[in-house]
Amino acid sequence: MDSFELKKRLDTLVLQPNELLMTCDADSMYTNLQTEPNLKEVTEYIRSNKHRFKHCNINALIVALPLVFRSNYFKFGDLYCHQKSGPAMGTPPAPPWATITFAIHEEKILQKWLKLLPFYLRFIDDGIGVWRVDADPAVFQQQWAEFKSDMQQWYGLTWTFTEPSNTVDFMDLTISIVDGKIETTIFEKSQNLYLYIPPHSSHPRGVLTGLIFGQVLRFRHLCTHRRFCN
Repeated sequence: MDSFELKKRLDTLVLQPNELLMTCDADSMYTNLQTEPNLKEVTEYIRSNKHRFKHCNINALIVALPLVFRSNYFKFGDLYCHQKSGPAMGTPPAPPWATITFAIHEEKILQKWLKLLPFYLRFIDDGIGVWRVDADPAVFQQQWAEFKSDMQQWYGLTWTFTEPSNTVDFMDLTISIVDGKIETTIFEKSQNLYLYIPPHSSHPRGVLTGLIFGQVLRFRHLCTHRRFCN
């Protein structure tokens, strides 16, 4: 999922007055995904869902997974290390592994909270959803606290949440509820240094002009109103 796909899905939403936006962010997801329990969970999931894996040899897959995630060796100076827990950051399997492992837990959560969480998406370690707020503040606080607790029940992986509100920052978008519809504009972090290729670079001219056109098109596609692009 990227920002363009996210916006397409958000644009289809029609929200009720008691529905607000929420986000969640996994704390150091890669390093906190414990290898052994996640291997166990994924193996059990594969075996119990054989019908979903007809395109591959599941026995070979089950044997291969430990070879990949238990074999992270690296060198620092003259020191050789073996990372025993968590996928190696920067390796190709790390993002899908982070997505898949927690998705096993998510399936149970989403079934339980479907009535109060009618919309939910996650991009690796960042999630966004629509929370249906109960009219009774005490009931809302109890439900919200229980949901957050459920999210934390995955082998020590913890999440940081934003409270349900009309506006959230997610990925590179500021997302707002206006008259029951979603409006978006570009979100830029305060630390953004805007380190674009300078015009005197030796890159082909098409690369430089493509960078400008690409950013203009990005702003135009992701901003609900043209005035947001200025």
